[in-house]
Formats: sequence, structure tokens, C-alpha cells
Amino acid sequence: MKALVFLATGFEELEAVGTIDILRRGDIETITVSVTGDKTVTGVHGIPVIADKLFEETDCTLFDALVLPGGGPGSEMLNRHEGLRKALVTSYESGKLIAAICASPRVFGSLGLLKGKKATCYPGIEPELTGATIVNEPTVTDRNIITGRGPGLVIEFGFALLNYLKDSLCDVDDVAEAMLL
Repeated sequence: MKALVFLATGFEELEAVGTIDILRRGDIETITVSVTGDKTVTGVHGIPVIADKLFEETDCTLFDALVLPGGGPGSEMLNRHEGLRKALVTSYESGKLIAAICASPRVFGSLGLLKGKKATCYPGIEPELTGATIVNEPTVTDRNIITGRGPGLVIEFGFALLNYLKDSLCDVDDVAEAMLL
């Protein structure tokens, strides 16, 4: 199993790095992708992260999951990236996992992917989840879409992704135990 985590200027560092860490601990090949045209991407709290690849050099169709960390400015930049928007729709329509946490479920809402589905997000973003039934839960899985509420819940979000991709609670339990959770 392979996952892409997309980084845009102003991403929420805890959500990105926490998700990447959990997926890699669970033996999911996880690649970070910058949508900025530069491999160094600075998060919303001023922490620079070096992405593995640029969007332009990434074939999203080769991956099982596309993941969007939140952060207000980062999620807005992700939402404006036409290549990423197309990749998300293609992945969703082919039954692959798409996931977003915090403010980034707004991208799915703007694409119409949440119509008739349950979803969660950071408080205040709900109006942008067009057509969704909003659920006040740490994470929500509805078919091949996973949404998460925010940075303090990144562990639950990462475990939801890992469980979906591995289709085994055993793997999640092993990772949780190694993390002393």
C-alpha cells in the first residue's frame, strides 16, 4: 500500500507529520508531495518541511491513498491546485482512499465529493462541506473518504487511515502499542 501526503504553504505541521509518522510506522509507503513548486514547504507555524517530491513529478494514479493535512492557508492553496483537484476526483471515482483533516475537507466539499456522505472538520469549516451530513466525531469514514476534525485528533485520523489501508485492527494495535498508547 502506498499513500501521498500533499503539502502546501501554511499546512498544519502536527497533522502532516503525525499522519506521515503513523502511516510509515504501519508500513504504508508514504511520500510527501509539495504543490508549491519547491520541495521546502513552510507550515502555518513557521516550520519548514522538505517534501519527497514535487507535484509535477508525481503520478497520483500509482497510489492507494491521497491525504490532505489541514491548516487554513494550506487547505486554501490545496483547493486552488487544479492538478490536485483532478487527482482527487480520479482517485475517488476509482475507489481509492481520499482523506483530509481539519480545514482540508473543504477541498472535498468544493468538488462535490461529500454529497450524501458523513464528514467532520475543524469548527467553522462546516459550511464549505457542501452536501455533507456533519458529524462531530474525531474521524469519520464514509466509503472511501476519511475526514478528521483537527490537530489534537491526528492520532485517531492516522489510525483510521492505517486501518482502512491495512484492513486490519491488528496493525493499528501494534502501532498504538509501540507508541505507548
